[in-house]
Amino acid sequence: MPTDRVLEIGAGSGYGAAVLSRLAASVVTVERLPLLAARAREALAQGGFANVEVCEGDGTGGWLAGAPYDAIVVTAAGPRVPEPLLRQLAPEGRLIAPVGERMGEQILVRVERKQGELDFENLGAVRFVPLIGEAGFAPT
Repeated sequence: MPTDRVLEIGAGSGYGAAVLSRLAASVVTVERLPLLAARAREALAQGGFANVEVCEGDGTGGWLAGAPYDAIVVTAAGPRVPEPLLRQLAPEGRLIAPVGERMGEQILVRVERKQGELDFENLGAVRFVPLIGEAGFAPT
């Protein structure tokens, strides 16, 4: 929604944050790899995406400084939806994340906070890279 504050986990090249920035008021994207974070920050600045903040850190912990978020998008699959992300979801907020095995079966899950309760919905089978971090998978 145009007024939403969005958290993206996994900045990568910055492309996803750029798209989200055109759909929401502001985007915070968290990248665990310093080189990727720097490249995304540079690409987004050059592209004029002023409503995106690129942060460096373990995205499985979310980004408390901007919480709560109206929407959270996770771009890598974890063994479960990270608990810190659920805590940072605003009332009536939405979260989408791939969940499952590191390199096997995964499903896309949508979580909505409705009247204080979390509603989980299976959106179908997907295949994503592993979500690395304290509330995800260990690095290999």
